[in-house]
Amino acid sequence: MYLTAGLHRSLQRHPDKIALVDGHCRLSFGQLHARVARLAAALQQLGVQPGDRIAVLAHNSARYVETTLAVWWCGATLNPVNTRWSLAEITYALNDCAARVLLVDDAFTTLAHDVVPPVASLCATVHLGHAPTPEGLHSYEALIDAATPVEDARPSADALAAILYTGGTTGFPKGVMLSHHNFWSSSVGRTAEVPNPSDFVTLLIAPLFHVAGLGRLIGQLIVGGTCVTLPAFRPDTVLHTIQEEGITDMVMVPSMVQMLLDTPTFGQHDLSSLRRILWGAAPMALPLLERALAALPHVEFIHAYGMTETAASVSVHRIGQAPEERRGECIRSAGRAGYATEIRVADPEGREVPTGDAGEILVRGPVVMVGYWGRPEETAQALHGGWLHTGDGGYMDAQGRLYVVDRLKDMIISGGENVYPAEVEEALGRHPAVATCAVIGVPSAKWGEAVHAVVVLREGAEATAEELRAHCRTRLGGYKCPESIEFRHSLPLSAAGKVLKSELRKSCGSAA
Repeated sequence: MYLTAGLHRSLQRHPDKIALVDGHCRLSFGQLHARVARLAAALQQLGVQPGDRIAVLAHNSARYVETTLAVWWCGATLNPVNTRWSLAEITYALNDCAARVLLVDDAFTTLAHDVVPPVASLCATVHLGHAPTPEGLHSYEALIDAATPVEDARPSADALAAILYTGGTTGFPKGVMLSHHNFWSSSVGRTAEVPNPSDFVTLLIAPLFHVAGLGRLIGQLIVGGTCVTLPAFRPDTVLHTIQEEGITDMVMVPSMVQMLLDTPTFGQHDLSSLRRILWGAAPMALPLLERALAALPHVEFIHAYGMTETAASVSVHRIGQAPEERRGECIRSAGRAGYATEIRVADPEGREVPTGDAGEILVRGPVVMVGYWGRPEETAQALHGGWLHTGDGGYMDAQGRLYVVDRLKDMIISGGENVYPAEVEEALGRHPAVATCAVIGVPSAKWGEAVHAVVVLREGAEATAEELRAHCRTRLGGYKCPESIEFRHSLPLSAAGKVLKSELRKSCGSAA
């Protein structure tokens, strides 16, 4: 199935229903349909052919959503660019996928002038911001106004819908190729397990260059729901928008949840419309989850496990309002394999491990990527044996519930023992003075690697490193407790809100 199908269906069913809200801008499905058909025509006039890659370097907005749909409408492939990347990373990605057109908003028009010259494949740059269009760029609205609508190309299910570049912790990032079938299978499979009513009003705060944000948009498009966009995550603005727009659900990462709860005005807004918060991208420490459940008792919390290579989630765990759903070991679970996925926990040779034993999480099904753009060897390695090797560590219980332990590459081997940072982070998070923390391995002459914690204290709170180590010793084996602790005012975060442990490793020295 092609990803513009939901737009056609909504035109038939409810053309006057609001599809997009962006500040004062409100577009019905009828208006969105018409603008997308014209924008697709404009892209074709710029030279775009089916299969061409169209890059977008912008914050979330209604125009970003229109562009996404228009790219698919003309049979091209979307390349959403990470807004936190350096010039070198952006240039690399555009050259790597041979992008034909680049669309930028007001925040990136200056950067666009530096990006364009080194990317020989670019034939046009479009300004989709609201400020006056800079010289040398095409005006987004002028292109739409001058275009005559074209028919939807309705690409095949196997056609590439998007190339999303991974974070690139080592070297330059890899382009993950996702087809229309990948996204459709992921969204429909998730909807079958977690109903997505068409009356939901979704707040798109996860960036659209991230698979979670793009996947949630696709889910709303399929059912004909309303999307409200915000250019960035600002807690006060999010709370105000929930109240004013009647937001029913949103996708977040744990750091966003914590910032929302820590906002002084949290209790001053009417959040009664909010029905569901889905979180993913990183495990949520149990103390933070318990705090969120207590602060929002009427909200269903859903842990989604997945990655870019699986077009978003492969399993979900729903935590409802019932008390029994909000306690016990299963609260830590990432859920069971979804309707469109099969999950296995395996040893290094790919053999399934016994129930309860830790291993690498493997996934297969129609959600799994086509491969890495231009990297056949790495594709073959990742998809060896017909399974996607996720690089994540986890285990399953007797009921088939998956528990994600940590990224295998983040695992610390100290004195021959495996230490999973998430377990240490949860123990530290139980201390009342700790606001947030991150645990990494640092070189140690004695142990090979030592456990090192970077801690951010709550405002006005005090704690010493020895106090926190003593606290950990009451909950963890001695070898898991931090050998060293440093205090900072904040942790480095990606544009998607994930802690950048690669940055911490660069700045942290050897443990004692």
